Amino acid sequence: MRIIDAHNHPDWHGKEFTRFIQDMDEKNIEKCWLLSWECPRNEYHADTVKVVPADMLGTTTGPIPFARCVSYAERAPERFILGHAPDPRDPDACNKLIAAHDIYNVKICGELKYRVMYDNFDCLRLFRTAGMLKMPVVMHFDYDRTTTVGAPRAEWYGGTIDTLERVLQACPETTFIGHAPGFWSHISDDDLYMRGGYPAEGTPVIAPGRITQLLRKYPNLYCDLSANSGLMALKRDKVHALEFLTEFQDRIVYARDNFTNNHQEFLNSLGLPETVLSKLYHENAESLIAD
Repeated sequence: MRIIDAHNHPDWHGKEFTRFIQDMDEKNIEKCWLLSWECPRNEYHADTVKVVPADMLGTTTGPIPFARCVSYAERAPERFILGHAPDPRDPDACNKLIAAHDIYNVKICGELKYRVMYDNFDCLRLFRTAGMLKMPVVMHFDYDRTTTVGAPRAEWYGGTIDTLERVLQACPETTFIGHAPGFWSHISDDDLYMRGGYPAEGTPVIAPGRITQLLRKYPNLYCDLSANSGLMALKRDKVHALEFLTEFQDRIVYARDNFTNNHQEFLNSLGLPETVLSKLYHENAESLIAD
């Protein structure tokens, strides 16, 4: 079966170009959405130094510059589909997105991972530009769970699940793809989203969670299964995972944000029909990007 990885990054977790291609071949991945992440140095955690090249750190286009995505695509254009999300606070953000589309054939606005509320005016302007260009927007959400006064600030991105709903309402012409702990923790109607960490396997999902409610209400919302957040949202409750993947089989894309095969192994263990797996593995991703 054809497989598209709808979320990964160049030079990520020690995988430079040659090893990246080798990993794709080993995991039977035909193509990859290659996304930038260009937030300022003061907006990402020091642990990021462990998973990106040192010379990218502290730059204005780090930790994952769009130029690195372009470099990969130039060497293997048949394997990579480009994504780029300029910092929405940049006065030139919309024009940069248009230029990336026109010059480099960028098809995804992503990864949007900035310490800013995604429903502010600058973000909404960028999202409407992406909608005009028929680009889906990959959004990283994370909560600040710091409760101790004076403690080092945590990584937070995007706002809350309510922020996401306001964005969906404000930009119905734009497709959004939810990702990361601040999104996937809302698969269940509980308070784990503010307690941190990933729920263990066997932690029941209390349905319907906010993700399910938003998917039913807003046709412009999709889900990205990548990273531990997406995987554990499914693995915590296998019965619910089957129901969720079946109901929203047209709105979910297979993605990794790492170089394991854990997502494939779990999806393949569920006994899903071939027609559903085909949608998750490549059909939905293909439907989201313009020709």
